[in-house]
Amino acid sequence: MKKYILIALVLGFCLPGMAQTALKSGTQAPAFTAKDNTGKNLDLKALLKSHKSVVLFFYRGQWCPYCNKHIQQLQDSLQLLTAKGAYVIGVTPETGENINKTIEKTHASFSIIQDKDNSIMKAYNVNYTVDANLYAKLKGYGVDLEKGNGNTDHVLPVPATYIINSAGKIIFMHFDKDYTQRPSVSQIAKNL
Repeated sequence: MKKYILIALVLGFCLPGMAQTALKSGTQAPAFTAKDNTGKNLDLKALLKSHKSVVLFFYRGQWCPYCNKHIQQLQDSLQLLTAKGAYVIGVTPETGENINKTIEKTHASFSIIQDKDNSIMKAYNVNYTVDANLYAKLKGYGVDLEKGNGNTDHVLPVPATYIINSAGKIIFMHFDKDYTQRPSVSQIAKNL
C-alpha cells in the first residue's frame, strides 16, 4: 500500500504543470462511440435518449489508490445514481486486462471504456503526457504505463467527472489538478 501512495504522490506533484483546462459546464459534450469492458457498444447520443443523464468519469489506472477509492464509492452508491436515471461510464487508457484488475479491486458493475487512442480524453481535454523523467520514476515503482496502457504514448487523464444531460450539455464538471480531489457521490447525485 505504501508503494501505491508513493506512486500517487510522485504523479500528483508532477501533474499540475502538465494538465490542461477541462470543458466547462454549459458546453456541448463531445459525442463518442466505444466498446465497454463487457463488449457492449456505447454511443453517448443513444445513451442520452434512453437515460436522463450520463455520469462520465476519467481515471488513471488500477495502480492509483485514489482512482480505486472513487470507483468503489461510485459502485457502493450506484443505485442512488441509476435511480435518478443516470448511466455511469468510466474511461481509462489502460488495457482490458487492467480494467479487469480495477473491477476485481472495486467490484465495479458499470461500464468502463479503454480509451485506446486517447480520443475521448482528448475530446474532453483531460489528457496529459507524462514526461520521460516521471515515466522513469513510475517504472521504478513498478508502474509500466506502456505495458499497462498497451502503447508508448504515456498519456494519462486528469481525474475528472462530467454529468451530461439528455440534451447533450455538460451540467456538472469536476476537474482538479490535485489528483486526491474527487467529487463525492452525494455531490454527483445532487447535480443529476
